[in-house]
Amino acid sequence: MAEINPFRRRMIEDMTVRNLSPATQQSYLNAVAKLSRYFGRSPDRLDLEDIRAFQVHLVATGMSWPALNQIVCALRFFYGVTLGHDTVPERIAYARKPRKLPVVLSADEVVRFLEAIPSLKSRTALTTVYAAGLRVSEVVLLKVVDIDSQRMLIRVEHGKGGKDRYVMLSPQLLRILRTYWRLTRPKRWLFPGRDDERPLVPNVLHAACRSACAAAGLSKSVTVHTLRHTFATHLLENGADVRIIQVLLGHASLASTARYTQVATKTISNTPSPLDRLRLEVVPPGLSGPDGSGS
Repeated sequence: MAEINPFRRRMIEDMTVRNLSPATQQSYLNAVAKLSRYFGRSPDRLDLEDIRAFQVHLVATGMSWPALNQIVCALRFFYGVTLGHDTVPERIAYARKPRKLPVVLSADEVVRFLEAIPSLKSRTALTTVYAAGLRVSEVVLLKVVDIDSQRMLIRVEHGKGGKDRYVMLSPQLLRILRTYWRLTRPKRWLFPGRDDERPLVPNVLHAACRSACAAAGLSKSVTVHTLRHTFATHLLENGADVRIIQVLLGHASLASTARYTQVATKTISNTPSPLDRLRLEVVPPGLSGPDGSGS
């Protein structure tokens, strides 16, 4: 068996000590390996100009900004933490994030979408995503014991950043989950995969979204995260405090939650314009004809 590169080993140790998720660790390792392969040299022998050239190359390939920024995070970690270079990380530039508004479904579209999912397990899981605002990585890892019907709460373990939180358990969702449980009898995982020992993989729900979107005849592109966006927007439109929504979504920053104010169209349309406080005559004095010419 080939000996592991000492820098790779140290980076793994650094990430493990900081409790980064296995998925994040693998993503970071892949990014550093990609940089090394591009130049054909060990990453510890590369400087800022090399990293900049690598970023220019990635942009030229058409890589999306989330993927670019994930690589930036990985390189900042490797050079700042693993190699201990104090000034290098802050000089590795992030890609500027496009200011795009999230896609949000109307209440009728949510019903059409969920009813177009033929699989009981996928339909129930995606209904849970909308009812509680969960990420796909959170809903697939729900356990039967996480559903607290006494306190009407759902416990979300190891959300983004490894943080636990509670979200509301809708009475209607509880009825749906009880019907689902009676029919499927899950043991440990609420939504098990092919066997009861492992949870459902996210790709199953991603595929269910694509199929349901087409079957429901929706013109919008609907993903699992669209249901989370819709959850937050509908709460805001119904008068929920944005700080409560922040807690429910598990956002570290209120700024992440505040963007839903830009797509809460019901809230926007119900907000009075300052014009409504004025008594303004539409037709100037002396003009009464439809063409503004007077008599």
